Amino acid sequence: MEGFIYFDYLCIKYYQMINSVRNTVLAIANKQNFGYISPADFNLYAKQAQLDIFENYFYRYNEWIAKQNARVSGSQYADIVKNLEEVIDLFSVEDPLYRNQSNVYNTPNETNNNNTYYLLNKVLVYQSVFLEGTTDGTSGGNNSIVDSTQDFPSLGVSVGDYVAVQIGDEILFLTITALVGTDRLTVNSTGITTTGNPYAIYKPSTLIKESERVSHSKITMLNASNLTAPKINTPAYTQSELTISMYPSTIDAVGQVRLQYIRKPRDPRWTYTTLAGGEPAFDQGASDYQNFELPDSDEPRLVHKILQYAGISIREADIYQAGANKEVKEVQKQG
Repeated sequence: MEGFIYFDYLCIKYYQMINSVRNTVLAIANKQNFGYISPADFNLYAKQAQLDIFENYFYRYNEWIAKQNARVSGSQYADIVKNLEEVIDLFSVEDPLYRNQSNVYNTPNETNNNNTYYLLNKVLVYQSVFLEGTTDGTSGGNNSIVDSTQDFPSLGVSVGDYVAVQIGDEILFLTITALVGTDRLTVNSTGITTTGNPYAIYKPSTLIKESERVSHSKITMLNASNLTAPKINTPAYTQSELTISMYPSTIDAVGQVRLQYIRKPRDPRWTYTTLAGGEPAFDQGASDYQNFELPDSDEPRLVHKILQYAGISIREADIYQAGANKEVKEVQKQG
């Protein structure tokens, strides 16, 4: 039942749904000797099926919001809106953004943080930066920020403050755990192995403002007047394909901009070892293994959709129709 969709999700880490789905798909496809689905083809179909179901969450959410407003939806365990929100929120992430240049920040992708965004929800801005600098040593080890030009204690840096460090195209947002001497901070990470890394320190009490999204044409008009131009307490941003630009342009510190977004589910990958007879055997210990990230209650839908894609690929209308018919029944059952 859809009412238990969130609780099913919690079981995924113990239950390898991708192997169960593949076994079911192969059993149905091979029953009439329609053909064998290779691991590579299965992974392609699985990726598309998972994305289809994931995107459908948002359409179903919209439909149930309308039903809720019309007072024809349920409550408690039958509160479908709440349950869909819980599932979607499982894909919610908040990350600091990598500064590309000046006030231009890269949006999340698989290169800079292993996530690709599906929906940008909130762009958040720290209202003030306590201290900025660049690391110039690694004498403290890979869990230290070393800057010989600073006297951290006298400047008011404290244990518990946050420090954002830009390493390559990645931003580490860390907590200061100790001050060592005058020029070294110990942080809760062991990923600092290079020098010349820009950093910025923030106080936990620093206000965070939500930035307003505006069009490229509107930001030009806003910036044309001092009265309407975005300010640090009323920030704005424009969005391009892979970047967002912050206004005012003084919003340019490492880690100053954070993004709360809904990420796409990671591509499922059924991994295997090849036995002597040539038959692939499931291997969840492979480095590139990835289970489905959907709730267990979506397993029937995954099977049905993968059968549809497989039926199209091998030109077997019976397989496609079987998957389509079962999917229709599943949708009707869930409302």
